[in-house]
Amino acid sequence: MAKKACVSPRFRRLCTQFANILGGESEIEEGPVCFVTRMTNLRETILGRRTRSPLVQMQMFSFESLDPSGRALCLGETAVHQNQVNRLMSNLRKSGIKVTALHNHWLKENPRLMYMHWEAVMNPVVFARRTKAAIRFLG
Repeated sequence: MAKKACVSPRFRRLCTQFANILGGESEIEEGPVCFVTRMTNLRETILGRRTRSPLVQMQMFSFESLDPSGRALCLGETAVHQNQVNRLMSNLRKSGIKVTALHNHWLKENPRLMYMHWEAVMNPVVFARRTKAAIRFLG
């Protein structure tokens, strides 16, 4: 059984605000880590079979290691169609967010998917707003 983290009311409020901006569901993990998930509406097949798996559909965001100035380690990940990669990467970089990985997870998916990961140390609300603006075109 997982231990419940002792979390300040400030962190809980910030996590809720982070999730609301990103349009996802939040939970607080031991650390504390604010973890937010959001489902996309990608229409994919893998090996010729339709998939609605969270492994394909889920976007994930988090923040942790909140310092007294309100800055935290903020992370994000999503799947994107191959033809959306450059736009998303440019959007994130223009927002001061570092793109750290771009790779595939599956073989023979249609249309082709790539997974992008990004990070920043900044105020989680700022990160959430910048991320939301960067991914808005994904629908």
